[in-house]
Amino acid sequence: MNELYETIAEHAFFSGMTPEHLAVLSACAREAEFKAGDVLIREGEPANRFYLMQSGKIALEAHELADGTVPIQTLCPGEVVGWSWLFPPFVWHLQALALEPTVVVILDGAHLLNAAEWDHDFGYELMKRVAQVVIHRLQATRKQLLRQEIESIMEG
Repeated sequence: MNELYETIAEHAFFSGMTPEHLAVLSACAREAEFKAGDVLIREGEPANRFYLMQSGKIALEAHELADGTVPIQTLCPGEVVGWSWLFPPFVWHLQALALEPTVVVILDGAHLLNAAEWDHDFGYELMKRVAQVVIHRLQATRKQLLRQEIESIMEG
């Protein structure tokens, strides 16, 4: 087995996946390193990658013309970044910025999407895991908005 297969198998996001599904994942995987300040994902650009964080920190940010950049969440090793390759119109809806030197495993989104269409068991496992991340991120965003609202009331 190759090193990326083992890295993917050990990543929390893919815990419990079958060896066959892990082989599909490792077939489209490569490792990449980013320096602090590097942009991994740029809002509005085509979404075609899925990132498994190995080390470092990544900030998810939204860009608003009126407000500029708004921090959404900071991600740490063991988390994943980017699921927009799963859904039309297949563009990024946020920006992802490396806050410090960061190592990730990049999976090819088109390969994963095709594999999910071809093997519905694989697709179901992938979608269950992505849905859990989406729910977690929505809950974290809701808590952040509540904190900001409370701070605004306390200041005003």
